[in-house]
Amino acid sequence: MTRRKEASIDHYVEAVQGMKALDVVVLDVRGLSSFTDSFIICSGRSHRQVTAIAEFVQRELKSKGIYPLGIEGLREGHWVLMDYGDVIIHIFYEPIRTFYDLEGLWADAKRIEPIAAT
Repeated sequence: MTRRKEASIDHYVEAVQGMKALDVVVLDVRGLSSFTDSFIICSGRSHRQVTAIAEFVQRELKSKGIYPLGIEGLREGHWVLMDYGDVIIHIFYEPIRTFYDLEGLWADAKRIEPIAAT
């Protein structure tokens, strides 16, 4: 695991951690992906928590002038994908995260140590 050098990802990680998202994983997919530089993967314990995390992230980033290119799955709360261009945030309901195993699918990606929650 390496320590992240880019400060820009901190805003995204802080927003995710602001709603107590579980098991936050940050993957550097540069060189492995042509559509983004980083994935942030996290979980919620219920569909309601997944939706609440996504809504909080959207509000927090908007307050910093960061807007999504697109958001999918917000209404259902199983798997919310928030596309911010260079950063894609995946917020899963825990059993859905286990089923899709994005960390395993992107096993060649470098893990970036997330900042400590404050």
